[in-house]
Amino acid sequence: MKNTIRFLLLLVWSAAAATAGTAAQAADVVVGTSVALSGKYARTGQEQLQGLQMWVEEVNARGGLLGRKVALKHYDDESKPETGAKLYEKLITDDKVDLLIGPYSSDVTLAASTVAEKHGMPMVSSGASSSEIWERGYKNTFGLYTLADTYMDQILELGKAKGLKKIALVYENTSFPRDVAKGAKNKAKALGMQVVFDEEYGKASTDFTSMIVKIKAKKPDIIIGGSYLPDSTAFMRQAKENRLYAKIFAFAVGPGLPDFGKNLGLDAEGVMGNTQWEPTLSLPGIKEFSEKYKAKYGHEPGYHAGGGYGAGQVIEAAVKKAGSFERNKLRQALFELDTVTAFGRYKVDATGKQVGKPGYTVQWLSGERHMVLPESAATRKVVYPFKDWAKR
Repeated sequence: MKNTIRFLLLLVWSAAAATAGTAAQAADVVVGTSVALSGKYARTGQEQLQGLQMWVEEVNARGGLLGRKVALKHYDDESKPETGAKLYEKLITDDKVDLLIGPYSSDVTLAASTVAEKHGMPMVSSGASSSEIWERGYKNTFGLYTLADTYMDQILELGKAKGLKKIALVYENTSFPRDVAKGAKNKAKALGMQVVFDEEYGKASTDFTSMIVKIKAKKPDIIIGGSYLPDSTAFMRQAKENRLYAKIFAFAVGPGLPDFGKNLGLDAEGVMGNTQWEPTLSLPGIKEFSEKYKAKYGHEPGYHAGGGYGAGQVIEAAVKKAGSFERNKLRQALFELDTVTAFGRYKVDATGKQVGKPGYTVQWLSGERHMVLPESAATRKVVYPFKDWAKR
């Protein structure tokens, strides 16, 4: 009889332990996101996810959020806004995630933020910079990136100081590249410079030969591209093939990535671009993050990885400030928060737009990406002008 009682007690204890384990697992704080792991933005999306995953590992090593372990739920949005919208609907309504981090690219973020707004769920945007996102009166999208319409300001100011006047603009016909072009046009006008060529191209474009022929006829001093990695790489290859020359070549996104130099080799030399962040900046925790990332993935992090990591740090700081995962308290905390992460300062205005962090300019020199502007953050001086293809 005693053995039977012991057996029954053991069964009850085992069941209770199993239930407790299930409850503990169910009590994980779930962070939801989509990233581009396929399609045009796959390379940058992958880096953003890697940075975010590193934050998850580290926050759990510190004891999680409010004493609860953090789990990451992520999907591949295929670089498509319509897919991203469906996935954020799924994350909120089916997966019932506790916290949201935005996708990579402004177009996908525009779609995802509409879903977050519909459900009144705060979302930290870790990979978007189009001003359009924060011009719709939404109250649930909180930006990490400096806005795209300021990306070429430092480069155009350099051109003005060098006495350059004529600018050619080429850009993809989507939100972010159009913002880059819009900002460049406004800045050029303010500096008294002239846009002599202004043309956009389709999202899947990789053949720029006819466009380059037209640009050559205009003889610009500066060529600016609102683009991503595949198109900026293709444009520079074809610029060389067609002997297109300018004193400054500058592209958004492409030159800011390690793969730009890897893909182009010596042909990347002298090309300039913008970056949101570089591992050489003096920021708390940046050295440790960069070293761990390089040890894990075999190369230094680009700013997309830094953004993924920084988004996690912002979420962490907001939860700590709010003392809760409740949406209204978290939203208020994200509006009020003013903190410095390994990605830089996070501070937003009344629309949720980032206003606390500057942008930076990089240039490919001797096979490496170097920060060249502003001078206060530079690791190398600007090399000017771009060296003629015939003299390389």
